[in-house]
Amino acid sequence: MIGMFKGYLEKLGESAGKFVTSTGLMATMLAQAAVYAFTPPVKLRNIFKQMEFVGVQSLFVVVLTGTFTGMVMALQSFNALKRFGAESLVGPTVALSMARELGPVLTGLMVTGRAGSAMATELGTMRVTEQIDALFTMAVNPVKYLVVPRIIAGVLMFPLLTVITDFVGVVGGYMVGVRLLGINPGVYIGRTIDFVQVSDIFIGLEKSIVFGLIMSLVACFNGFYTTGGAEGVGRSATSSVVMGSVLILVSDYLLSSFLS
Repeated sequence: MIGMFKGYLEKLGESAGKFVTSTGLMATMLAQAAVYAFTPPVKLRNIFKQMEFVGVQSLFVVVLTGTFTGMVMALQSFNALKRFGAESLVGPTVALSMARELGPVLTGLMVTGRAGSAMATELGTMRVTEQIDALFTMAVNPVKYLVVPRIIAGVLMFPLLTVITDFVGVVGGYMVGVRLLGINPGVYIGRTIDFVQVSDIFIGLEKSIVFGLIMSLVACFNGFYTTGGAEGVGRSATSSVVMGSVLILVSDYLLSSFLS
C-alpha cells in the first residue's frame, strides 16, 4: 500500500515538474519571439508565406464551417423563439452568437486543427532531422527564423478569418431564416441592425487575436521541442491540436468574463 502511494506521488511529481518546465519554456519562447519580432532584419517573405498558409489555405474550411453554423443557429433559434412569439429575434440571435462567440471560437478550433498540426509537424520534422541544429551552426537564430513568422501570421490572420466566419454565418442564417422559414427580410435585417453593436464585433476580434497567439505559440513550442523521431513528431502534432484547443476554450471563458 505504501509502495503504491509512493509511486503515485512520484508520478504526480514528475507530471508537475514537466508542467512547470513546459510552461517556463513556452513563456521564454514567447518573450524571445516578442523581442525578435522587432529586431532587424525582418524577413517579410517568411511572414507573408506563413500568412498565406494560415489564412488563405484555411479559407475553405472557415467558410464551410461558418456558413453551416449560421444556418443551424437560425434553424434552432427559430424553433426556440417561435414558442415565445419572438421569431423576429432570429437575426440578432444569429449575428450576436457569431460575432461574440461562435465566430472566433470555431475559427480558432478549425485553424488549430488544420494549421497548428501542420506547424508542429513541420518544426518537429526539422528538429528530429537536425535541421534546427544546423541553423545554430550557421549562426541563424531558429526562434527568429522559424517561430516569429508563424506567431505573427497567426495573430494577423485570425481576426481576418473571424470576420469572414461572422459574415458567412450571418448570410447562412439569413438564407435559412428568410428563404426557408419565411421570416420577413426587412424585419430580419432591421432587428439585426438594432441589436448588434460595433462593440460586439470588436469583442470577437479581440478574442481571435488571443486565439491566434495561442495556436501559433503552442504549435511552435510542441514542434520546436520534439523528441523521439517520427513517433515524437506524431505526438507533437497531436499535442498541439489538443493543447491549443483546450487553451482556446479556457481563454474564451476568461476573456468572456472580462470583456462582457
